[in-house]
Amino acid sequence: MGVPQHRQSKTRVRKRRAMQKLSAPGFTECPQCHKPKMTHRVCPECGYYNAKEVISVE
Repeated sequence: MGVPQHRQSKTRVRKRRAMQKLSAPGFTECPQCHKPKMTHRVCPECGYYNAKEVISVE
């Protein structure tokens, strides 16, 4: 098995690892207002999360 000859810099390692995170974030439908929202977040349209009103939206 090959042995690394030199330590890789943080920048080189992070650039390589960043390629795995290029997928788009997941969106789901809000059960209250049926608008798209990011998963595990409060809906920006109606203010509900997990069938409870968290923030009041005018």
